[in-house]
Amino acid sequence: MDSLAVFNQHRPLLFSIAYRMLGTVADAEDMVQETFVRWQSAAGDEIQNPKAYLSAVVTRLCIDYLRLAQTQREDYLGPWLPEPVAEETPADHAALAESLSIAFLKLLETLSPIERAVFLLREVFDYEYAEIARMVDASEVNCRQLVSRARHKVRTGRPRFAPSPAEQEQIVLQFVQACVTGDLDGLLNVLAEDVTAWSDGGGKASAARLPIYGAQKVARFVLGLMKHWPEGMVPRWLKLNGQLSLVLYRANGQPFDVLWFDFAEGRIQGLYSILNPDKLRAVPPLAIS
Repeated sequence: MDSLAVFNQHRPLLFSIAYRMLGTVADAEDMVQETFVRWQSAAGDEIQNPKAYLSAVVTRLCIDYLRLAQTQREDYLGPWLPEPVAEETPADHAALAESLSIAFLKLLETLSPIERAVFLLREVFDYEYAEIARMVDASEVNCRQLVSRARHKVRTGRPRFAPSPAEQEQIVLQFVQACVTGDLDGLLNVLAEDVTAWSDGGGKASAARLPIYGAQKVARFVLGLMKHWPEGMVPRWLKLNGQLSLVLYRANGQPFDVLWFDFAEGRIQGLYSILNPDKLRAVPPLAIS
C-alpha cells in the first residue's frame, strides 16, 4: 500500500481527533491537511506504525493551534460554541458518539489543550498511556494525572438522569409547539428551573452576548428570539454531532439556526443555539420541492 493510501486509511480517525480537539470543521480539516504534508515529508512508507505517527502529529498540531487560538476565542463576540458536524460514529461505540455532543465539547473547553488531548486519546480513542505519553511528549505518570484531573472536570459538568431519546424528542416537540404559539406557560413546563441558554451569533446574527440563566429569563428570551425567525421557517430533525438536533430552515432551504438540548429529570436543562452563519456550512440544506 502506497503512502497516500495509508494516509487516506487513517484520515477519518485524524479528522475525528482534530474536530474534538478544536470544535470547528474547517480548522480540523486544516490540521488533517498539515498532517498529510508532514507525512509526505517524513517518507511515510518507511514509518513502522503509521496510525501512531499520524495521531501524534495531528494531536500536537491541535495542541499548538489551541494555545494560539485561545486569545481569539476570548475575544469572540458572545458565547463560543462548537460547530455542527454530521460525522457518523459506530453504533457500538458510545464514548465516540457522546464525545461529539455539543454539551460534551463545551465541557472540553474547560480543559487546557494538553488535558483535552490526553483525555480524548485515552477516554474516547482508547490509546494506552504509553502511546499517549509518546504522542504528547510527556511521562506516563503525568498523562495519568492529566486524565484524572480532566475526568473530574468533565464528570462534574455532565447532566444526570437524562430521559430516553423518545422522551427527549417529545419534550422538544412541546418546546417547539410552545414557541410557535407564543405559549409562555408551555415553555416553562418543559424548562428546568436552573436551565441555561447559550446562543452563538458571533456578531453576525442576533443572539445573546452572555449565557441566560433561569426558566423565566430563558423562556422570555426564546419568545423574543422568535421575532427574528424568517417567514416560512421550516423545522427539521437532523442527526448532528451524534445526537438529534433541531434545525431551523429558511423558506429557500438554507439553515439559519441549529438547536441542541441537555435534559435532566424530564426537562430541558441546557439550550444551545448556533446562529453564526459561518458555523452552519456543514449543515445540509433542505431539499425544496
